[in-house]
Amino acid sequence: QVPLVESGGGSVQAGGSLRLSCTASGLTFGSRAMGWYRQAPGKERELVAGIGSGGSTYYADSVKGRFSISRDNAKNTVYLQMNSLKLEDTAVYYCAAGARSTISTMIDYWGQGTQVTVSS
Repeated sequence: QVPLVESGGGSVQAGGSLRLSCTASGLTFGSRAMGWYRQAPGKERELVAGIGSGGSTYYADSVKGRFSISRDNAKNTVYLQMNSLKLEDTAVYYCAAGARSTISTMIDYWGQGTQVTVSS
């Protein structure tokens, strides 16, 4: 009974693409902002992308133009499409359910994380 479950992680060569999925259960979904964070070994967790209940989006400068966040409320699922992957994108990626409808730093639920490894 995990509220948020990520999938789609794995190993990919630099320049490749990967799509992460996060499915929510046991919580409201359509009314919440959702987001993706990542954490590399020895580094702090950082916000990568967020999407509000109305579809507004936020991207960290480091991924802007390469990553795209989207949601399918009928499936209670949020996605992170990652293109042109770089070595520095290697991290554990976490799905997060926001406490409000707009994007903010307040998080109600965290997923367990999925590993993304980019190699040369």
